[in-house]
Amino acid sequence: MKIDLRSDTLTKPTPEMLDFMMKADVGDDVYKEDPSVNELERRIADMFGMDSALYFPTGSMTNQAAIKIHTHPGEQLIADAYAHVYNYEGGGVSFNSGVSCKLLTGDRGMITASQVEEAINPPDFYHSPLTTLVCLENTTNKGGGACYDFEEIHKIKAVCDHHNLGFHLDGARLWNAMVANNENPKEYGHVFDTISVCLSKGLGAPMGSVLVGKQQFMDKAIRVRKILGGGMRQVGYMAAAGIYALDHHMDRMSIDHQRAKELGLQLEQLSFVDYVSPVDTNIVIFKLNDSPLKQQFVNQLSDNQISISDMGQGKLRIVTHLDYSKEQHESFLMFLKGYE
Repeated sequence: MKIDLRSDTLTKPTPEMLDFMMKADVGDDVYKEDPSVNELERRIADMFGMDSALYFPTGSMTNQAAIKIHTHPGEQLIADAYAHVYNYEGGGVSFNSGVSCKLLTGDRGMITASQVEEAINPPDFYHSPLTTLVCLENTTNKGGGACYDFEEIHKIKAVCDHHNLGFHLDGARLWNAMVANNENPKEYGHVFDTISVCLSKGLGAPMGSVLVGKQQFMDKAIRVRKILGGGMRQVGYMAAAGIYALDHHMDRMSIDHQRAKELGLQLEQLSFVDYVSPVDTNIVIFKLNDSPLKQQFVNQLSDNQISISDMGQGKLRIVTHLDYSKEQHESFLMFLKGYE
């Protein structure tokens, strides 16, 4: 049995999703005439209580567009050192926007209001870049699916307001955080200026992300999307997958979270596992020690057609998802129990 837990981006559309996609009403989205895209954008804007939303092909593009909207060349954004916008978007912050990053050492990818306050460059000190934006990530990818405490987000928002800074959320796995903590998306819409949400991870759509935000920022978004090459035509077939996922795949993410927790608990029992990071949602990060069993474990993962991600320095990552079945989960647990 092949088990692929490298990422939740590996999911494929369900037969029901495919059927819904093929029946989608479509048009030319560059002319804003695709009914399915317009419906998806309206639904997500309403969900977050935001003024407007715009469909993009990828989450990296939504983040990069948001950064470009909030900043000017030569300025600086504040983010955690684990941030996706810095580590996994091909240097786009500097290439697309001419902006530098001040990186902070947070807790599993999460920073605090006091850290943000200390990191802001004095606006009258022209030798340093002007700080204009704070970017958070929830859940944190490199931080192991960790979720921000909303009270801390409110505190960071107060710092941003006091210093007139933009506030963007990379919410690629925000659905996971909201399901795990029973949060209302309108709470996020009330706090952030712009939010990027991904449809192709926990929700299981084949592609697409949506940038949602206040109108003063979203007025610029469609032009930036065009500049970045993100204008698409009859993309309603893909937008329909997002609509279907919102209706059918949201609540089931709690299953992914439970299975991730069970895997984490089992890994903690193994002598060659140095530690398992706290499991909040659907990501499990663990580190192997130098036990003689270490290489045997890695080899037998491959021999048993179990794929997980190697993060380097002995750290491995598991991501549970829509296509990780109950049968696969039980099989993987039995594999791990064989090492007790």
